[in-house]
Amino acid sequence: MRVVLVEPEIPANTGNIARTCAVTGAELHLVRPLGFSIDDRHLKRAGLDYWHLVKVYLHDSFRSLLEDYPEGRFFYFSTRGRRLYTEFRYRQDDFLVFGKETAGLPDHILEGNEEYTLRIPMLPGLRSINLSNSVAVVVFEALRQRGFPGMA
Repeated sequence: MRVVLVEPEIPANTGNIARTCAVTGAELHLVRPLGFSIDDRHLKRAGLDYWHLVKVYLHDSFRSLLEDYPEGRFFYFSTRGRRLYTEFRYRQDDFLVFGKETAGLPDHILEGNEEYTLRIPMLPGLRSINLSNSVAVVVFEALRQRGFPGMA
């Protein structure tokens, strides 16, 4: 799996997501601008001693990420998605794309990708689930569908 964070803002969330990536073998792709330094102590503390186990890739823009992986299959997670995240069969090399904490994914990324824009169900009237929790929910669903390959 490949987890993509577009313009993440909160270092603790990214650190927690890095830890999820480490224990699941997922890659972590970060799309600039970042709301923190990669050397941020809060980022490191949240990821604890798992950072060396994570393959982290930095991209200058979402467009450059798409250009680097022209054959990639991308899923976009947003409260605006019409389909549930459980409605697709995930593959090992899929990209799971999440937006920044305060605004989610921008319109220019979601436009034209409605079929692959998915949501996690929640009670009406609430803004959203925490980013690191959202990533964990989706990554573990994708792994569950595939029988948790390589995991004990």
